[in-house]
Amino acid sequence: MNKVAIIGAGASGLLCAIECGKKSWHVDVFEQNSKCAKKILVSGNGRCNITNISANQDDYFSENPSFIKDALDNFSYKEFEKLCSTIGLVLDVKDDGKVYPLSNEAKTVATLLENYARVLGVNFHTDTKITDIKELLISYDAVVIATGSEAASHLGGNKDGQEFASLFGHHIIPTYPSLVQLQLANSPHAKMSGAKVDGEVTLLINNTKSSTCQGDILFTNYGVSGFAILDISGLASESLMNYQAVDIVLNLLPKFTSQKLSTHIIKMSQNGVTLLDTLHGLLPIKIAKTILDTLNIPHVPERSDKCPWGAKIDINTKESKKIANQILNWKFEVSDTHGFRHAEVAGGGVDTTEINPKTMESLKQKNLYFCGEVLDVVGKRGGFNFAWAWASGYAVAKAITKD
Repeated sequence: MNKVAIIGAGASGLLCAIECGKKSWHVDVFEQNSKCAKKILVSGNGRCNITNISANQDDYFSENPSFIKDALDNFSYKEFEKLCSTIGLVLDVKDDGKVYPLSNEAKTVATLLENYARVLGVNFHTDTKITDIKELLISYDAVVIATGSEAASHLGGNKDGQEFASLFGHHIIPTYPSLVQLQLANSPHAKMSGAKVDGEVTLLINNTKSSTCQGDILFTNYGVSGFAILDISGLASESLMNYQAVDIVLNLLPKFTSQKLSTHIIKMSQNGVTLLDTLHGLLPIKIAKTILDTLNIPHVPERSDKCPWGAKIDINTKESKKIANQILNWKFEVSDTHGFRHAEVAGGGVDTTEINPKTMESLKQKNLYFCGEVLDVVGKRGGFNFAWAWASGYAVAKAITKD
């Protein structure tokens, strides 16, 4: 009987194991953790955005972007849905193309994949860390590296796959955290910790606009988080790694123009509403106070007959425009990312110019295959990284079993 060893029981490793098991291969999956699919279990805040129906190569970043196309074309959403139907995993497709398990639980995905693999005879060896990959190549007909990346190190993320690849002369593209929070330098973010808005973030690289994303922005003690931040974090992270200047410009009220916001502030002043209350009517109180502090505009002066509760009312046009500009164009220096531990995925990895794009086999070592995040392929937020894991794992299995 033909034998395959798969290192890693994450998304790509499980899919590969299932497809090899279907062809009656002897499959041994070696997992360093005590249980399989740890990253699946925590994905999507426990809901698991399992794939995206529109995944194509434009949704990914790589030094060799054309590499991605074959695998995605050969395992589209239609093929994935068919597999899920086979194992009883009912899917819920959202209007934006994101796909979740109907149960709304990531545990459903991990459990059904693992259980189906076991039905097919796949052997799981948990708490088993592989250190000698060359020995596996002697003992098995094929060896698959599905070890992931350094992202989510608390769940076992590491460089093992890259180190294995290096043993056979593979070049490694420098890695960086992606879909990760950003740390800010010398700015008042800590005062606003916990405050969240639905806004717009523009990424500046060396003071030149790189990209703009909309979504929620959450201030934290270390900097900023939220979906809009995660969406631009990969480019920010890679730029920081290359010692470029990285800044973000936040628009906290994208539904307002500068003129409209300035006019609103003056109107409220004329109505006798304090400046702090005016801003609080638009933004969380922590943000409102911090904006006024940053602009050195007093919002709790001495009480007077005109202002008995002690806050500024009289606002002139110059001040209103200054405040509006701060809200719509608030610039922050990015000092770092929040690191691999907090990253959902990582960019960089095994150079794909040294991998066969149709089979995922190493061009440097026969019968050695790679799939998933260990390769220099990273997707956008929205199920695209899972889509790559499934597609690349499927490509490996089809090549190994010659299907």
